[in-house]
Amino acid sequence: MLGPNPIDELVVPDGTTVQEHDVVVDGDVLVGGQSTVELGVRGHSVIAGERVSVAGDIEADGDCRLDMWCDVDGNVLASEDAYLGERVHITGRLVVGGDLDIGDDVDIEEGFEASGWIVIRNPMPTITFFVVYLSHLLQIGEEEEAEELVEQFATDGDAQPLTIPRSGSVSDDAWRVSTPATIGDDCRLHGNIRATSIDVGEDNNIFGSLRAQDDVSVGSGTKIHGDVTTRNGDVRVEPGAVVLGDVSGQDVHVHPDADVDGVIRARGEMHLGSRADRDPE
Repeated sequence: MLGPNPIDELVVPDGTTVQEHDVVVDGDVLVGGQSTVELGVRGHSVIAGERVSVAGDIEADGDCRLDMWCDVDGNVLASEDAYLGERVHITGRLVVGGDLDIGDDVDIEEGFEASGWIVIRNPMPTITFFVVYLSHLLQIGEEEEAEELVEQFATDGDAQPLTIPRSGSVSDDAWRVSTPATIGDDCRLHGNIRATSIDVGEDNNIFGSLRAQDDVSVGSGTKIHGDVTTRNGDVRVEPGAVVLGDVSGQDVHVHPDADVDGVIRARGEMHLGSRADRDPE
């Protein structure tokens, strides 16, 4: 369960929105290494692996941790502490409400300020520190403490984090990952979703299409402004969902109270439900 990569899925938590080219979440934001985010990021704490590119401001109500070779085209604002690895580049200004731990050859074009201590050195990358410490706990048999560490790293308070897996790409045009994708409830997103499988929750508004290699599910009350397709998997569209495009897959299940404004194609079985499906009792 504690694999080498703790960020192995695109997870969009409940209530996530894209506002004026910013991704806004209530909880933390975890971005895997070598990912590209062509938007600004606003969340509680923001943690990015090595060589992550962010094309906008980063605003963190908690900590901000950027590993080596990260590039931010904008300002970085952290209400608490900030940790920057070596060769981080920020085109704007860095403002830190707490302590600042900064590595070698960091370039902040418009300067920085910190209310607490400023330590200039080469801090261990956040992900590296996490893996090293976790391995140590497992080696000495502290499985329970290791589980608590994973839970603390993945969540801060009650809000689930936004996680973008390694080498993912997020923009107004598309959210592209080579892993599964899970989208929570009450989200408003711009861009096509591309993943190995896609599970969309309830009452979302997605201005783009869904395309996966494996299964795709669209929850009740969700509106998809585009096609819903899969290469090898099944498609399920729940009651009250609206798809403003075509639906295609191996087996296709569309609830009678769902609305598909396009062609439905099934290479295997097609199940459009019956009126009895409305009330199983």
